[in-house]
Amino acid sequence: MRVIIADDSVLLREGLRLLLAEAGIETCAVAGDGDALDHLVEIHRPDVAIIDIRMPPSFTNEGAQTAVRLRARWPDLGLLLLSQSPESRYAAELAREHPEGFGYLLKDRVVDIDRLVEALTQVARGGTVLDPDVVAHLMGRRSALERVQALSPREQTVLALMAQGASNAAMARDLRVNDKTVESHISSIFTKLDLLPQPDAHRRVLAVLAWLGQ
Repeated sequence: MRVIIADDSVLLREGLRLLLAEAGIETCAVAGDGDALDHLVEIHRPDVAIIDIRMPPSFTNEGAQTAVRLRARWPDLGLLLLSQSPESRYAAELAREHPEGFGYLLKDRVVDIDRLVEALTQVARGGTVLDPDVVAHLMGRRSALERVQALSPREQTVLALMAQGASNAAMARDLRVNDKTVESHISSIFTKLDLLPQPDAHRRVLAVLAWLGQ
């Protein structure tokens, strides 16, 4: 896997580069702002771009804006956004418009190399990964709660694990149940959210988006 790291902090960029190298992931370039990232993606064509949401010049949402541009130009490029704190507007917008190959983690999580590598792998394969704290933040919105009020507490837990990209087997381990019980919960979630039969991978994304109140 080949990645580009975009963050204004040299220490974070180089720290990530070293962590990823130890995991066998090549960092083909680093960038300190959105314009540089645009240019480097065109040159190197990475599998995933790791992007800090807040970058120069205003340190507000330049990274998210760059991610939107990259998604429009390179739809197959995996995007993994990093942020110091949950910022629901951009996570929800990007996930809603093109959830495939999209991830959003809080920076505190990147010190866990196994979690970071797992997130990158899923995003590179077209999956969707949302930090549990981001999901919890979005769940606090009234519209999100209204959309999932029919779900039982266990079904909400299963949906939270879906949002984190957990497989059925991983959910079964975490919940200490068998695979068939997990499948039953997922089927019930799809039914309660009125998600008609179609490929399950797509329905999982739609279920998470419904949970986010979109």
